[in-house]
Amino acid sequence: MNAKTFVCNHCGAVSPIDDRYMVGEEAICMDCMLNDTVICDRCGTRIWGENAVEDDYTTLCRDCFERHYTRCCECDNIVVNGSACYDDYGNAYCGVCWDEIEPEQPIHEYNYKPEPKFYGKGDRYFGVELEIDGGGCDTYAAKHILGVANDHSEHLYIKTDGSLDSGLELVTHPMTLDYHLNKMPWAGILDEARSLNFLSHKTSTCGLHVHISRETFGYTQLEQECAIARLLYFVEKFWAELLRFSRRTESQINRWAARYGMKLSPQEVMDSAKDSRKSRYMAVNLTNYHTVEIRIFRGTLKLNTLLATLQMVNAICDVAVFLSDDELQRLSWHQFLDRIHEPELVRYLKERDLYKNEPVAAEEDD
Repeated sequence: MNAKTFVCNHCGAVSPIDDRYMVGEEAICMDCMLNDTVICDRCGTRIWGENAVEDDYTTLCRDCFERHYTRCCECDNIVVNGSACYDDYGNAYCGVCWDEIEPEQPIHEYNYKPEPKFYGKGDRYFGVELEIDGGGCDTYAAKHILGVANDHSEHLYIKTDGSLDSGLELVTHPMTLDYHLNKMPWAGILDEARSLNFLSHKTSTCGLHVHISRETFGYTQLEQECAIARLLYFVEKFWAELLRFSRRTESQINRWAARYGMKLSPQEVMDSAKDSRKSRYMAVNLTNYHTVEIRIFRGTLKLNTLLATLQMVNAICDVAVFLSDDELQRLSWHQFLDRIHEPELVRYLKERDLYKNEPVAAEEDD
């Protein structure tokens, strides 16, 4: 055997050194690689096929399976822990089987989207997606949260989310800011989530996403595009301040809510967003037909933080709708703050040291 060949540790064949593949510490030939090994879909490690955990769609090493996945007790398919649904006995189900056995289940698949119900009067509606984690993806928790949220009206529905370790995504129907502030039972919902051992801010997984109805920005496509361009420009211009406001880390922002990049004018930012063909994991997600989604905010179970976030989104919408491109380009952060008077938002800005050098001590977030 010369220096350019090797002996396969699995079958004993002599093969060219360029056809050597490693499985753990074993060097194997191409034939053994093709016939006897697979790649873990999660970590990318090459493993022996006989040691893999598989279904028709997923191949995993045993370590990844045991850390991050379970099996549906009905169809035996592999399910990400954060997407599995559990009955009152602790049995895990995939979303498809869950829908079949529990047609009125409190937890829906991630792609579930009911007919929207609009609450409040006006043209500007906000839909909230609040991710909570650590308390389990089970019917007991979901029923209790829905019991508080939907005591008088169907305000909220709950979905699975594969980005969570063991949690739920709470999704509201569209509501005006006034309805969110004064009629939506947010205080009770957040209290109930905490009582069920959920966290949101104190995780690396949870976000608070706000969907804005496109009618907010005008009634014609041109009006909407111009105003949305100004919203994009505002986010880019005051990126440092909004990052501080969001409570996200740089790594979280880059993964879940990346920026498009600052340009010289609102229209140039919009053109960049269109040309980039980015995914929905952007600071401002433009891929939805009926809404514009702001994704930069970290999750929270603190009432003042949630309400202040909605007020901030509303203030940004006012700037996008009512200022011209030139006025926005001249706008400073302190001039923007002069437009803000809501007590929840003012307090939060002070807590984050963003309000005219008037910081206050912040209460702990969950």
